[in-house]
Amino acid sequence: MNRIEVNVLNPEVVTESEKMMVCAARLTQRGHKIKDMADFMALYNKEYTPETVSAMASLPHPTIQKFGVINVAIVGASRRFLAQITRHQNEVKFMSASLQYSDYSGEADFVVPYELLDSQMRFGYLSQCQEAMRKYKMLVDYDVGNDAAGYLAPQGLRNILIISATPYQWKHMISQRVCRRNTDETRYVLLKIWELLYKLSPQMFGNAGPFCVTGKCKEGKMTCGKAIDPKFTLTEILQADFPAIAGGELDEN
Repeated sequence: MNRIEVNVLNPEVVTESEKMMVCAARLTQRGHKIKDMADFMALYNKEYTPETVSAMASLPHPTIQKFGVINVAIVGASRRFLAQITRHQNEVKFMSASLQYSDYSGEADFVVPYELLDSQMRFGYLSQCQEAMRKYKMLVDYDVGNDAAGYLAPQGLRNILIISATPYQWKHMISQRVCRRNTDETRYVLLKIWELLYKLSPQMFGNAGPFCVTGKCKEGKMTCGKAIDPKFTLTEILQADFPAIAGGELDEN
């Protein structure tokens, strides 16, 4: 997991989303004063403070947080992560490397689960993944094709993924997926994304955390029982929960 990388591809959209959110909120209350396009553009370009963004982002009106699409690239996460994160379909788009068109013969690399990073069992895990891809190559060489051979690809196979979503949906995915009831890899990736988005707009994404950060856990009997301290920074959470890869010091393979 230490070689998973994330990046916001269009960071300028975060600022534009803030501006659109504030404009949309103001529009609902000042429509009677807008007589022409010049009036609207004056409203659109009206200055606002970070406090205004925080106030707007905390309102129970998600539509005003949907006037912008933030694209994030994730390099090196597993296809198991892909299967989990694509459960989010509402106003979210995904583009992934294809097992149908990509030939992974001799190119496969694998995510090692966090629990196995410092364990002798990781070698058995990697051996099993490599054996599956040897058989994958046999099918490709037999001229069966990448598509059919792809059924042999392990869930741990590293992947390339682009996720495109509105600020509101990013906050929803973060709130759901950084909860400790998720797979470690999924938590790690979404914490890294949250860390990037928070740096771009702490006012917009400061309240994006799970139930235990923004209030009380709502999982009932399914709660993990390990609430995240809201006083921790995202960097501190990553270091506390993933100390083995906080500095990227381990070589998985």
